Amino acid sequence: MKPAPKSDEILQLDGLPFLEGGFILVERALRSLVGSDTLCVASGEVDFGIHLAAWCRQRSCGFEEIGGGLYRVQRPQNFSVRVATAIAAGAIDNPVAAASESWGLAARGALVEPGISGFYFPLNRRDHVWTRRMAALYRRAAAAQWNPDTAIDWHQNVDNPPEIEDAIVQIMTYLIENETAALVIPARFAAQVHPHYAETMQLLAIQTADEARHIEIFTRRARLKRARLALSSAGGQASLKTLIDTGDFSEAMLLLSVLGEGSFLSLLHFLMSHAPDTLTRQVCALAAKDEARHIIFAMTHLTAAVDNDAALLARFATAIRRRHAELAKTAGLNDEVFYALTLLAAGTTDPAAIGRGYQAVQRLERSMHRARLRRLMQLGFGKSDAQALSEIHTRNFM
Repeated sequence: MKPAPKSDEILQLDGLPFLEGGFILVERALRSLVGSDTLCVASGEVDFGIHLAAWCRQRSCGFEEIGGGLYRVQRPQNFSVRVATAIAAGAIDNPVAAASESWGLAARGALVEPGISGFYFPLNRRDHVWTRRMAALYRRAAAAQWNPDTAIDWHQNVDNPPEIEDAIVQIMTYLIENETAALVIPARFAAQVHPHYAETMQLLAIQTADEARHIEIFTRRARLKRARLALSSAGGQASLKTLIDTGDFSEAMLLLSVLGEGSFLSLLHFLMSHAPDTLTRQVCALAAKDEARHIIFAMTHLTAAVDNDAALLARFATAIRRRHAELAKTAGLNDEVFYALTLLAAGTTDPAAIGRGYQAVQRLERSMHRARLRRLMQLGFGKSDAQALSEIHTRNFM
């Protein structure tokens, strides 16, 4: 029997069968060799040498049976080529300026083996999709998730006059279709974000989940006392289609979240103030908390984007004007929704109350305008430009 040289590393496997995990320890030991390319393996398994020899041939390793349950394995120069030639997908805490297609779905900071192909993510530049606040925004969004079954008491008594309940059903019908658009848009862009910017992708996914919950609770509220939903207008659908058709991520976030969901947030607070029952107030309050996060996400993203490229403001202004032109011939907010909001604010069909309800809706529209104006100025627009752009925002609110 040839003795194992003292310079050899010796791996003691006792009775562990080669095919039941022994090969794992052999490969690990070969990878970790320092100062030598030779490994001695000691095993008491009867057929260990047969399996080890076959494994060595597959991996171009030298093999020698010393005897007495000892085997010598010679590591080839390219044994760890997969790891040696792997490329780091950036630093885990510091996203790169432009993510490579060759990284595929690898996590940020992972070692990526060469040869990955077939992946294309249009949103692959840091300045377009990521800021340092994204991780914190994601954690906040994840912590704020809620269950419609337990967050709302669906068994509480709701006994509104028929005309008021009909108004709520019409408003809920309108909210559902708006929230459907607000689900489709982030869902589409989430699939376009390079996984290197995982926090943005995750935030968009949570925003999609938020909107799915909103669709559920608005539908459940509408059907609480009625078998059918109310009217969906052609003008309202046309307005939402212009949002869905927007192909640029930043422009879509501006139109949907800063302008649309910003106005929507004002609407939800209006409904909370004038809702005739606690259940409706709960539904709107929970949705409003989520929508506020969506606006913060969009403002964070767009503010950083404008800081990196001030020319974006001109492009944003063009997008707002283009949408206004596309909707110029539509009716805007459908009459049924306007009437329903007025009646809800009035609380009754009494003429004097209807007058007060009408004025309340006018105040709502003015508060929406002020909120849009403030956010546009925060993005960097001058007051006169922000004023003009806010004034041509769709009459359909979203």
